[in-house]
Amino acid sequence: MSAISKRQKPRLSLAQIINMSMGFLGIQMAFGLQNGNASRILANFGADVHQLSWFWLVAPVTGLIVQPIIGHFGDHTWSKTWGRRKPYFLIGAILCALGLVFLPNSASVTAFIGANVLLLAVIFLALMDASVNVSMEPFRALVGDMLPKEQGTLGFGVQTILIGIGAVIGSTLPSLLTQMGISNVAPEGFVPDNVIYSFYVGAFILLLTIIYTIVTTKEYSPADFRAFANEETAAENKARFSDIFKDFEKIPSNMWKLGWVQFFSWFALFTMWVFTTSAIATHHFGLSPTDTHSAEFNKAGDFVSNLFGLYNLFAIPFAFLLIPLAKKIGKKKTHALALLSGGIGLILLYSIKDTGYLWISMLGIGFAWASILAMPYAMLIESIPQHKMGIYMGIFNFFIVIPQIINGVVGGPVVKSVFNNHAIYYLMVAGVLMIIGAICVQLIRFSEDK
Repeated sequence: MSAISKRQKPRLSLAQIINMSMGFLGIQMAFGLQNGNASRILANFGADVHQLSWFWLVAPVTGLIVQPIIGHFGDHTWSKTWGRRKPYFLIGAILCALGLVFLPNSASVTAFIGANVLLLAVIFLALMDASVNVSMEPFRALVGDMLPKEQGTLGFGVQTILIGIGAVIGSTLPSLLTQMGISNVAPEGFVPDNVIYSFYVGAFILLLTIIYTIVTTKEYSPADFRAFANEETAAENKARFSDIFKDFEKIPSNMWKLGWVQFFSWFALFTMWVFTTSAIATHHFGLSPTDTHSAEFNKAGDFVSNLFGLYNLFAIPFAFLLIPLAKKIGKKKTHALALLSGGIGLILLYSIKDTGYLWISMLGIGFAWASILAMPYAMLIESIPQHKMGIYMGIFNFFIVIPQIINGVVGGPVVKSVFNNHAIYYLMVAGVLMIIGAICVQLIRFSEDK
């Protein structure tokens, strides 16, 4: 693109917005596979229920480290061939695909190198998480880079729709393969074939969608950004690692306020991802908390994977609803309503005993998930400078990963000591915390309130 003299960014077509976000479909398919199956895989390898949250710590810890760094250097990256964000898309996708291939095969790899299988699985999980973060943060920043602010809600809404599609595919793929005749039972210490093959498919689609975005999207040049925002040197300043700490000191006040909302939201989500398989297996299937290898446990694992597919499926129409709803009642009230629905959905997991009606819980969680993926970012981009889009998106990720780290440390001991390894009660706590997040967002004043 040639330099643009106008200060206002041009509005992009819906097709252009879809193209630049298509890679998120593959990323979220990888997340859907991980969220629905990581606890099951680790349990297959011998992890106890109270240890699961500790193993899941690798995800937020890698995000805490990787996203601000990638955001900062992404802000200062530019080449005519690759642009600003696209190099990170591709590197992250390749590494994540390797993690998807090796994680469910950790036991087989162990046979060749003699390592502890759980340790090796955690290493491959860390590889997945670190590389997904390398790809994910630039996609968030790309919306801020490419779209005028009035299209921000649409941009993140489109991302949410594609995220939902990818997550539905990833979450339901293991049970779909089981229906096609691929076994969901494996010898003790190994992962069933339906999970392994699902991860292979996820790796392929991840690479395909990332490459599609790279090929179809052309980013604005530093000269374009100077014309848009009159930021004379920002786009060309040399990247210095120390600048990350300076940017911390200048975090906009609205980011801090949104941080509390994110804290309670993501504490609840982490609880759901880590403990739902164990909670459903014990509370609805009547299994012992120590039963992690039986056919019934793997059946519960497939069922939870389908449940996660449902909330992602419900998130798709809710993502369409977010845009007109936000215009009518405002982004803040829309997000508060969604978090309230999600909190109620989590609490209902305990009350609904018939598994045939658990879709009701997923309906509320799907509404919350759609909003969590869009509304905080749509509110945030109004408060951060254009040339710092990457670094502040990365810093904003702190409010996502810190609650997960805290939960990862205390969640397992709480489930073991307080709830006697019956994780269903911890999911109810998560529901209450998400409702607190809904209250917190109502206490923030944004420009739309004036």
